[in-house]
Order: sequence, then structure tokens, then C-alpha cells
Amino acid sequence: MTTASAPHGFDPANPLSTLASSFGQAADVYERGRPSYPVDAVEWLLPPGARHVVDLGAGTGKLTRVLLPRAEQVTAVEPSEGMRGALERAVPEATSLAGSAEAMPLDDACVDAVFVAQAWHWVDPAAAVPEVARVLRPGGTLALLWNIRDETVPWLAELSQVMHSPAERDMSSDAPTVGEPFAPIERRDFPWVHELGRDELLAMIASRSYVITLSEDDRAQVLRDVGRLLDTHPDTRGVDTIRLPYVTRASRAVLPG
Repeated sequence: MTTASAPHGFDPANPLSTLASSFGQAADVYERGRPSYPVDAVEWLLPPGARHVVDLGAGTGKLTRVLLPRAEQVTAVEPSEGMRGALERAVPEATSLAGSAEAMPLDDACVDAVFVAQAWHWVDPAAAVPEVARVLRPGGTLALLWNIRDETVPWLAELSQVMHSPAERDMSSDAPTVGEPFAPIERRDFPWVHELGRDELLAMIASRSYVITLSEDDRAQVLRDVGRLLDTHPDTRGVDTIRLPYVTRASRAVLPG
């Protein structure tokens, strides 16, 4: 049995690295603002009888908390020191390791499922796919999740315009790249509603990578514009609890036995 080399984190030559590595400096707002994941989506992805599960790119442990009651052992792997520190404070019962999708500090064939929530679009599939296959037992599952705002709801469509949300905000979640040696992907969508307060919604906006990396003035302007929308739109004006509809896009790919 072999073990991966030391995790190398994000490649500085990768143009996405500035965005991908920005989360550590905003771990607190990420923890306050980001939603969890629906239990029915997690249970659909989780293979029967799974004992050891990895939450890869675990962030502050939003998904880790959903996995803990459903597996004997949950290992959270996260490259950002700032995010990992927040995770360890919030979810001390999980095992926390420094590592990335391209280099996990785990033995060969030691886990039943690798979950990646809101993070597969940051990885290099050419390196990450064989690395995930290496740590999975035969018959194990690569499970991918993304929370996507339901922009068929008018105020959410306006929110994206106010946020100057980039065109790639769906993050390739509709058809994620995996490929061999995995079996073809199975896909399923799970609509749900996240309820949160105004401050939490503003924290969610502030935790987006393209907002984190704005100048201080530009970031403040985006948050002011979002606040103005919340104060004036009939669906959010004067509301204590904001109902934020999501569709969780779930994909699973099994490693043949």
C-alpha cells in the first residue's frame, strides 16, 4: 500500500489559482454565508454501506457536517490553511488533513467515497481523476455537488445582475468532467430552499471568489448594491427571513470493481 506525496495545493501557474486560493482570507464570511447541502442529495450520492468517506475541498466543513452522521469515518481534505482552521473549529470530530484533489495524503484503496462539494471546477481533472481513483476502493464512488441559485425566481435573476456574477457561475456543474477509469456519470437535481437572514445573505455574497478578489471599494459597492436590492424588491423588502431557492446538482461516478 502506498501513500500520496505531500499535497501541493494549487498550481500558481494556473490562472484560476488567484480565485481558488482566495477563500482562505474570507473563511469567516464563507462559514457564515454559505449554505449546507440537502440530505436527500447526499444520501443519493453515498454508496450503500460506506464506512470511510472523504470530503475533498471541504472548505469550512459545510458538507462534512452532513456526512458525519452517515459514515463511521469522515476525513476532510482542504488545501487552504484558513479554511481548514475554520473547519477544525466548527467540526472538531472530523479528521482534517492538508491536501488537494491532485495530491491527497491518503493510502491507496482506503475509502468508499470521495465527495467534492462546490469545488470540482477548481481542479485539474487530468491529475485529480487518477488521484481520486487511487484512494477509492473498487466499486467506490466519486460524488460531486454544486448548489446553484434558481434564477427562474425573478429577484434572484436581479441579484446575479447586481453581483455582476460571471457567466461561468454554473461552474460546469451540468456536465462535470470525469471520464476513465470511472463509469459514466449519473446526474440528478435536488431543488430546495435555504432560509437565511440579511446579514447571512450579504456574507454569502462576500464569500464568492470574484467578490473576494475585488478591490476594497469595488467589493463595498457590490455589497451596497445587493443591500439596495434587498431593501427595494417586493420579494425581500422588510423580510426577516429570506427564502433563497437552490437546485443542488449531484453527479456520481463509480470506480469499477
